[in-house]
Amino acid sequence: MIKFVMIMKWEGDMEMKGWEKRVTLLAIAGGIAGLFILGGCTDAAKTSKNVDADAIAEAKQKFQPLGKMPIPKNNSMSPEKIALGETLFKDPRLSGNNTVSCMTWYNPGLGFSNGTPVSAGIEGKLGTRNSLSVLNAGYHTSFFWDGRAKTLEEQALGPIENPVEMDQNLDELIKELKGVADYQQKFKKVFNDEITKDNLAKAIAAYERTIVMDKTPFDDYLAGNEEAISKEAKQGMVLFAGKANCMVCHGGPTLSDNQFHNIGISGDDPGLLNVTKKDEDRGKFRTPQLRGLMYTAPFMHNGQFKTINEVVSFYNKGGDKTPNQSELIKPLNLTKEEEKALVAFLESLSGDKK
Repeated sequence: MIKFVMIMKWEGDMEMKGWEKRVTLLAIAGGIAGLFILGGCTDAAKTSKNVDADAIAEAKQKFQPLGKMPIPKNNSMSPEKIALGETLFKDPRLSGNNTVSCMTWYNPGLGFSNGTPVSAGIEGKLGTRNSLSVLNAGYHTSFFWDGRAKTLEEQALGPIENPVEMDQNLDELIKELKGVADYQQKFKKVFNDEITKDNLAKAIAAYERTIVMDKTPFDDYLAGNEEAISKEAKQGMVLFAGKANCMVCHGGPTLSDNQFHNIGISGDDPGLLNVTKKDEDRGKFRTPQLRGLMYTAPFMHNGQFKTINEVVSFYNKGGDKTPNQSELIKPLNLTKEEEKALVAFLESLSGDKK
């Protein structure tokens, strides 16, 4: 089984000097929906058989490693805070009837998602969206599919209060946690303060910032190991950066622009409209990051696709031609061979799972 080892160092005002934490994550990954804002490129691309070394080298230059985790000044990291956050993340007492925890939706064995089209919460209540993985979430600038949370700390409290997910009253939860001696001691040690909503959010967010995957075959390739990914995956990389135009939205270190797009998925979910109240935002959803995506099926905000192959085929045809669909979503005219190469590249962002 492949292991991904995350090394995090904090130095200076926003980081801890001399502290290094290793977390070995087994089969972790990121959820995906809106895999590509593909489009628009009209130049005839070379078939995968004819992709040459120059094209591969040029495409490779468009990618970059994940880089250091940004740490907010008001929530510095420490081993004790991370451990407290992990305990809270796994504790069903955070739910209204003490039956579900954050791990109900963010299972490490399922890429910190839950493997179902839409999430089931307290008492089996069904939500309306696929569980968006918290993998690499610390790099994001907005959270949830509709971006309703602006910080990871705000995101950490969202499921707790959601009536479909954990259905907990935060004021009652704080009272309950204050009755647990172990929590009283740990919060006092970490924050030099009592248990509060703010400190609860900070502890969970600190743990979530350690949920990182930055060791994939593709990252090894970027670091200089030419044998880390297959020739077919390299051909897919050229397509990703060129003909398929995926990097319009899946660029940068996280392979996400942190923006919102209507990618042409059928359905009546208003998406970003719920937050902005602007009709032009109807059906727009957050661009997910892509590392580890192979472990987070099913895909899209509604979980409608079981495989990455289906996702690639969806974009190749130009989406479902829905109202307010992005103008970037157009037929790509990829051959079957090119579709396979693109899938091979996406697989290299996760590695093998055995």
